Amino acid sequence: MTHTDLLTDSFGRIRDLVHGVTDGLTPDELSFRPDSQANPIAWLVWHLTRVQDDHVADIAGSEQVWTSAGWAGRFALPLDISDTGYGHGPSQVAVVSADSELLCGYHDAVHEATVRFVQRVTEADLDRVVDERFDPPVTMAVRLVSVVCDDLQHAGQAAYVRGILERR
Repeated sequence: MTHTDLLTDSFGRIRDLVHGVTDGLTPDELSFRPDSQANPIAWLVWHLTRVQDDHVADIAGSEQVWTSAGWAGRFALPLDISDTGYGHGPSQVAVVSADSELLCGYHDAVHEATVRFVQRVTEADLDRVVDERFDPPVTMAVRLVSVVCDDLQHAGQAAYVRGILERR
């Protein structure tokens, strides 16, 4: 298995989880919060997709799918167009709502852009520093693994919320 195969498989697993966790749910179910401080499935999926879109576009030197393909307009959220959900409090989380078709459509578009990018990444590219704000500086490999980890955590949280929803 090559690094490209590994990254493609990793991002594909996230896509599969996103589809599985949203499949068959209504917009109200996607917005269900176990309590007022909890994140609903819609926010978790939107956020993990926004982070992937933001971070991959940054290291690829490309525009985010969110803005380049009109997804920001389709979601029509009362948030800044650059918002990824990082640091959201309960009131900001509450404004993110969507149906599963919209959530999966955006995620699929980001997934396709991510796969196109990782298929061009060479082994040497993985060592390129992409963020010098940290010590040690962050390489492309570290950033991609970070995105995979963050997305898998949020997909797991969404699956947990779905489990609670289904047991009510």
